[in-house]
Amino acid sequence: MADDRLSPAGIPVPLVARPEDAPIDYARDLGDPGAFPYTRGVQRDMYRGRHWTMRQYAGFGTAQATNERFKLLLEAGQTGLSVAFDLPTQMGLDSSDPLAAGEVGRVGVAIDTVDDMHMLLADLPLDRVSTSMTINATASTLLAMYIVVAEERGMTRASLSGTTQNDILKEYIARGTYIYPPAPSLALTAEMFRFCAAEVPSWNPISISGYHIREAGSTAVQEVAFTFADGIAYVQQAIDAGLAIDEFAPRLSFFFAAHNDLFEEVAKFRAARRLWARIVRDRFGGSDKSARLRFHTQTGGVTLMAQQPLTNVVRVTVQALAATLGGTQSLHTNGYDEALALPTAEAATLALRTQQVIAYESGIADTVDPLAGSWYVEQLTTEIETRALSLIEHVDTLGGAVAAIEAGFFQEEIASSAYAQQLRVEGGETVIVGVNKFGDGQDPPIIPAPDFSALEREQVARLQATRAARDAATVEHTLYALRDAAISYLPSHEGARVELMPLIIEAVRARASVGEIAGALGTVWGKYRPV
Repeated sequence: MADDRLSPAGIPVPLVARPEDAPIDYARDLGDPGAFPYTRGVQRDMYRGRHWTMRQYAGFGTAQATNERFKLLLEAGQTGLSVAFDLPTQMGLDSSDPLAAGEVGRVGVAIDTVDDMHMLLADLPLDRVSTSMTINATASTLLAMYIVVAEERGMTRASLSGTTQNDILKEYIARGTYIYPPAPSLALTAEMFRFCAAEVPSWNPISISGYHIREAGSTAVQEVAFTFADGIAYVQQAIDAGLAIDEFAPRLSFFFAAHNDLFEEVAKFRAARRLWARIVRDRFGGSDKSARLRFHTQTGGVTLMAQQPLTNVVRVTVQALAATLGGTQSLHTNGYDEALALPTAEAATLALRTQQVIAYESGIADTVDPLAGSWYVEQLTTEIETRALSLIEHVDTLGGAVAAIEAGFFQEEIASSAYAQQLRVEGGETVIVGVNKFGDGQDPPIIPAPDFSALEREQVARLQATRAARDAATVEHTLYALRDAAISYLPSHEGARVELMPLIIEAVRARASVGEIAGALGTVWGKYRPV
């Protein structure tokens, strides 16, 4: 017997789940943890062997301020770094660019040259701590800066571990921080796959992101489907560039959101592992190692409320439980005040403590996939996989992810889901505690903001000092080489592509800026203008 209740993704929720609701062939659909299709986890012992990486996201205006926050988090027990960059850095604009005015350092750290990256990473053990960088259109430049910093400090690039998000397709779908058209952007992504496999073997060259798709308003099913449609496009691009699936697929990583419906979110992560494993094996002939879905999770930014901000502590806890019960490899928990401003040190520390309490006090790390066998969770897992696969097959009929983006399919589907969700909230069908029910009539607190105008002036002065001290002729030579090589990445070019990453590294080493490198490539590739 069931009532008429639906999950947030529109899946019917039974009043009482029974065995017939979840017909499962254990060997085919589940398997033991660490074995294909990885529904129950990608490692045999999961958190018994090693807890997920506690990777708190941080980026505060200047490199120095962010470095101080990193040190605070590491001292508090964080086990990995995660960098947020400001919008000019994401868009390939120097802090001195007129288009950057008013945005320098506002939503993350401003990085113009490798000297800023040196300041950001000062005194941090890069050969012992992995670093995730949320950067896309300029990912190749920021990875080059990370490598140059390490090498100028006496470390080898092979000793480095971390991830560049580098997921440009979701920028066209959901975020908008793209620079170049899709074709050369995808070609540059394949070049990063090649370079990392050869030179930085412990680095994940991409984190294919469903998080921003979910933040834009998608359902859990759409988050999985559209992320994997993008993933299929990246894999095909790399294969078309001459790479074998097992050369690069083991280093692919993914990035998902965790929202408030605990069981649907757990089922989403389990379904995603199974679906990706089958895609890699059945579509591309990848090995079991290539078919393992490894992912980072962040608790839902759009679920944070400015009203009654301390209530967000509870939301974040539920979401963190969903991520860890679902088997994530690393996790960021949001600060309770992030709907109001960049998180305070107190909020960031409490967010980390939330993960630590779950890891060391809740008992969920003691056994792998503890919700397996729940008739409801298994039913949800199968339903999410089935619905996501149906969406992926529809994207295939449109010609793949790029064609679907150009047709506006992803964007329209997400907008429709977001609109429907907002109607449910405004109609009271979906309860948001403290917002449309249980309000207290209090105004949200005000958190003082930094002086961004002064910060911008300081950042521009630092960039000008680097430009004055560098060898201008060497910089121009490296930028000319970049422009010349970029021609080989145009769809109209016949012949082999020139390896771009070594040239970007040399430009960075010469103290070329983010904006200069993006400008050199953009001169050849042009700028993307959505239809």
